[in-house]
Amino acid sequence: MRDRLFDVTDAELTAGGAMTTLQHFSTPDVSKVTEEDVAELAVRLDKDDYADPFAGLNDWHLLRAIAFHRPEMVEPYLYLLDLEAYDES
Repeated sequence: MRDRLFDVTDAELTAGGAMTTLQHFSTPDVSKVTEEDVAELAVRLDKDDYADPFAGLNDWHLLRAIAFHRPEMVEPYLYLLDLEAYDES
């Protein structure tokens, strides 16, 4: 079985008396991410069909981390990050 891009663990949260299952994603080792992993991540982000907004945000942050550490892998998917240059002076 192929290693997952990141580990997923389930946790339960009680909010207003309702039990909700949450997924916690651990930070992956960006140096081990493959082109196939990035392509799968990009497909998920492009479809934007997540069960909750936090899952999409986790994927976006992961793609952003990969972009900073291994920009060559994310180049075809930069449109998903919507990065803007800012003048902070």
